[in-house]
Amino acid sequence: MIHIHEEAARCLLCEDAPCTKACKTGDVARAIRAIRFGNVKYALHFVENCTETDLQQAEAACIHYDRPIRIREMLSAVCMDAVNISNAKPSLAISFCGIPCENPFFLASSAVCTNYEMVARAFDAGWAGVFYKTICKQDICEVSPRFDAVKNDTRFAGFRNMEQLSENPYEVDFDILRRLKQDYPTKVVVASIMGQFEEEWSELAQMAEAAGCDAVELNFSCPQMRLAGMGSDVGQNPELVTFYTAYVKRSVKIPVIAKMTPNITQINSPAMGAYFAGAEAISAINTIKSVTMSHEAEVSGKQTLSGYSGRAVKPVAQRYILELAKNPIMKNVQLSGIGGIETWRDSLEYIQLGCRNVQVCTAVMEYGYRIIDDLILGLQNYMAEHGMEQLDDLVGSELKNFVLPSDLDRNTIVYPKIDRERCIGCGRCYRSCSDGGHQAITFDPGTRQPRIVGTKCVGCHLCRLVCPTGAISLTKRINKKEKK
Repeated sequence: MIHIHEEAARCLLCEDAPCTKACKTGDVARAIRAIRFGNVKYALHFVENCTETDLQQAEAACIHYDRPIRIREMLSAVCMDAVNISNAKPSLAISFCGIPCENPFFLASSAVCTNYEMVARAFDAGWAGVFYKTICKQDICEVSPRFDAVKNDTRFAGFRNMEQLSENPYEVDFDILRRLKQDYPTKVVVASIMGQFEEEWSELAQMAEAAGCDAVELNFSCPQMRLAGMGSDVGQNPELVTFYTAYVKRSVKIPVIAKMTPNITQINSPAMGAYFAGAEAISAINTIKSVTMSHEAEVSGKQTLSGYSGRAVKPVAQRYILELAKNPIMKNVQLSGIGGIETWRDSLEYIQLGCRNVQVCTAVMEYGYRIIDDLILGLQNYMAEHGMEQLDDLVGSELKNFVLPSDLDRNTIVYPKIDRERCIGCGRCYRSCSDGGHQAITFDPGTRQPRIVGTKCVGCHLCRLVCPTGAISLTKRINKKEKK
C-alpha cells in the first residue's frame, strides 16, 4: 500500500501546477498540499468532483526529476479517512498586546518581508500581520551566497543563513510600513528595529510610531551582525536588554516587543530584563548559531558562524517558550513563538505552550506564502472538531502537563504493540533494540516477524520511533512489576 505522506513529500509543489491545469474539475495540487501540510483528512474536498479520467490526466501532466507522483493511488488511499471540511468556521481572531489580529499567523522579520510588494501579497493571501525585516541606520552589505541547508531528501531539515538586516535606507522602510498600514488597516504591522546605541533605538522606535506601526520589536538577537555591540551581543547581556528596552518605552506609546536570542544558557534573565523595563511581549526565538560544511556555501573560500532555523530547531525553540511561559514572575507578558513552524500542528503546539501568535520564516522561504491556506484550514478544523469557539481557549492549554523530571511517574510502564497487518518484516525494530536499546525484540529470519519480549522490554519505545510503517503502537499504561 502506498505511503501517502512519503508520496506527498515527493511532490515538487510546482508553481502554476501542471497537474491542476490538466484536471478540469478539481485542484489536485491543493489536495496534495493538504496532505503535505497536515490536512490529510480534508484532501479529498479539493478533488471531490474529479473522475478517474481527470486524475489520470493530472498524473500524466506531473513533472518530476524522478517519476510522476502517483496521484490516483495516493488519493484513493486517503478515502477511508477523508471527511468534508467543516461548515463551522471558528474565528481565529485573537488579541496580541491589545492589538486585534484576524488570526495568529505572522511573517517573521526576515527575507520573507523586505518590501511593500512582498508584504502586500502575503496580506492578500491571508497572513494576519508582519514583523517587518529589521530596520537599522547602518549600511548593510550582504555576502554571496548567504544561505545553506541541511536537507532531508528535497526538503529542508534545517536552514542556515548569513543575512543581516534590511538593506533599504531606513527612511524607505518606514515609508513602506506607513503605506502598508494605510492600505491594509486591519492587518498588524510591526516594525523590527536595531540600534547601536540608545539614541538610535529611540529614534527608530519613534519613526515606527510615526509611520503608524501597531508595535515595535526590538531585535536583541541577530546572530550574524558584523559590528560589535549589536544583535545577539545585546541579547546575551540582561543589563543592556533592560537599558535599551526602558529607553524605547520612554520614547513611544505603542507596545514594545523584545526579541530574544537562543544563544544563551538562561533565556529568562534577559527576558525578565525586558519585562521589568516595560516590554509588553517577548518574541522567541531568533536563529541558533551554527556551522555547516558545504563548500557551495563558502564566501570566497571562507566560512563563518551564522543562524540556523527550520524544522530542526522547533524543539529547542519550544523549550525556551516553555521556560518563559512557566516563569511566574512574567505571568503577564505575552509571547510570540518562532522556530520551525511549517504546519498548523506546529502552530498549535506553540499556542498550547502560551503563545498568542506565531511567526514563520523558513517554511515561507521554502514553500511560499501559500502555506497560510493550510495553517488556517487545519487550525480552524481542529477547533471545530474540539468544540472550541475562540482561540484564546487554546493559549497555554498544555502548560499544566509540563512538570519537573523529578515529578514524572516512574512506577508505571507502557509496552509497545506490533500490528501484524502493518508490519512488513523489515527488522528495523529488532536491529535498533538490539544495538541501541534493551535487546527486548527477537526476529525470526524465516517468517521475518519481530516479537517483543515482555520480560526484557522497558517501554522506551525506540522500536516505535524507528518503525517505517507505523506498525508499532502504544498499549495501556500499567503498573510496573515489583523487582524481586
